Amino acid sequence: MKIENHILDILQLYEYAMAIGKSSDYKESCDLFLKLLLKRKNLNASWILEKNENHLQSSYSIPLGDEVKKEQNASIATVLEDVKVSKLLTADDVLASIAPIEIESGVVAIFNLDAQGYLFLYTKKDNISLKDITQLQPVINKFSTSLKACKAFSAQEKLLKSLEIQNQELSDYAHMVSHDLKSPLRSIDTLTAWLKDDYSDKLDASGNKNLGLIRNSVEKMDTLINGILAYSTIGKNRFEVYDVDLNNLVKDVLSLIRIPDHIDIITQDLPVIKGDKYRLQQLFQNLITNAVAYNDKDKGLVEIDVKDQNEFWQFSVKDNGIGIEETYFEKIFKTFQKLENNEASTGIGLSIVKKIVDLYGGTIWLTSELGKGTTFYFTLKKQSNGTA
Repeated sequence: MKIENHILDILQLYEYAMAIGKSSDYKESCDLFLKLLLKRKNLNASWILEKNENHLQSSYSIPLGDEVKKEQNASIATVLEDVKVSKLLTADDVLASIAPIEIESGVVAIFNLDAQGYLFLYTKKDNISLKDITQLQPVINKFSTSLKACKAFSAQEKLLKSLEIQNQELSDYAHMVSHDLKSPLRSIDTLTAWLKDDYSDKLDASGNKNLGLIRNSVEKMDTLINGILAYSTIGKNRFEVYDVDLNNLVKDVLSLIRIPDHIDIITQDLPVIKGDKYRLQQLFQNLITNAVAYNDKDKGLVEIDVKDQNEFWQFSVKDNGIGIEETYFEKIFKTFQKLENNEASTGIGLSIVKKIVDLYGGTIWLTSELGKGTTFYFTLKKQSNGTA
């Protein structure tokens, strides 16, 4: 019966050692396993010392004792360098110097936890033997592995939390700066409008031209600010997805942008997809606007098409415009990167497009030939997880 109980104890310890990997709290993980270990083996104390450069530092102990931060001297190094896997020692002054509690007699079992440091098990009454160490070794190994996973998960959570805070701060900063910039822009726009209305007949051609340039610059700056705001908010908030008829959406887009008389827009029959109308409108509007803006032909053409690709819809927006050099194929999707031959571009439209496509689990790429035109391809998932 004793043997069966012992096996059950080892199995339960092993289960707890596996379970701690699911926890992200270091102390909770140690509590979960080591308290049970001490109780099952009738031990007096346990502690973990981590290696920090040339120091040993306590990170956990039962019972809670004094903090240990000890420089590794020759005697301590001699004790620990032999602990390749585990070791059983009689309690002495050296071990007492790196213990968070007072130890006078008894034995100390030391287990090497690799990068996690060393685990110490202490008993005053010699309640642990070499046989116990051998039986516990696989369990302690699992504890070490799970503890490493726990710490890695905890570090990842802290990193993600830090990134979340930084992203929120950047978003708040973008809104604040945009608001502060828009206020003087509105004033400039209003003042130049008054000047144009009140003094256009008193200004010469050069004066009216310069006034127009000021207003164009204000408009461009306003567009850039709006673009920054749009880019900073994409993906910040989860939003419900619903059926969106892309035929109607593209019609709405074409009614919002100015299409010159010499450019024809041809749209194939588009599907109804799961998504958010606002984001999808941004996506198509930016691509169509680019196709129109970069068209230098007397008879311009923009074609919008779609193909069924099993789990994805593959869309394309094709134009017969100026084309794009291959060296820009990757750059144009980055924020504030733009073609050198278009000073009117803000350099943010295609970065918004890519961010939206990424948000919907798709990819975007292009083919182009200088002087003949460009085709942007992008995919969107047919099935959504309920939110985007």
